[in-house]
Amino acid sequence: MTSSQHPEGHPDDGPHSQEIRHSQIGALVPAHVARGTFSTGAVVLQGQYEFIVDFLLRMQQPQQVAARVILPPGVVAQFINALQDNLRKYERRFGPIHQPAIPPQEKPQDGQRQSAQDLYDQLKLPEDVMSGNYANAVMIGHTTTEFSFDFITTFFPRSAVAQRVFLAAPNARRLLESLTHSYQQFQDRIRQQNSSTPPVPPPSPNSGPVVPGTYDSGPQLPGTMPPGALPDEEPDESAG
Repeated sequence: MTSSQHPEGHPDDGPHSQEIRHSQIGALVPAHVARGTFSTGAVVLQGQYEFIVDFLLRMQQPQQVAARVILPPGVVAQFINALQDNLRKYERRFGPIHQPAIPPQEKPQDGQRQSAQDLYDQLKLPEDVMSGNYANAVMIGHTTTEFSFDFITTFFPRSAVAQRVFLAAPNARRLLESLTHSYQQFQDRIRQQNSSTPPVPPPSPNSGPVVPGTYDSGPQLPGTMPPGALPDEEPDESAG
């Protein structure tokens, strides 16, 4: 449900915010976010502590990053599950999503996938987009032709939508494929790191009991277990 903060019969010509409520989540929608950003595809990158999702606009030259969203790993896993569920519901209601054919000149040749550096050399990354918008929750909706993504911060005293993005249905499926592949790489790297971590030596008899968690400086938050940076890693791209 979407509701305006201004009562009916008393319009306000100035900027205003909205509130959305769905599945026990209520979030403020600031005026500068409410109209949303249209995207024709996305690139998923892995940072040291987070995932970066760059939503692209390739309908003009130079092609550019229209929106950048920063997500912790735990939220990416929830995002994947929610998007899978939404795609299943979409196809039950509207039928299968048909992917458009990719022109031969745009298909990557075997063994010649674009590196992240090569890709971003061709993209315009505006300064006001460069730092991105952090989100720790995602709300997904769809119509007959598009999917909408509200990226939300659930901070005290109330939740707010940090970024709203629209994707055509075929590109929503490509986004799911890119997210799934990138998150699988992240999990593989974590497993590899855990298997190669040397065992912690037992405490000396005079050191006293070891209490779990006493070495922590604060609460453990999603994404604080660094997967380690891979500067040469290829990006996962879903583009229309």
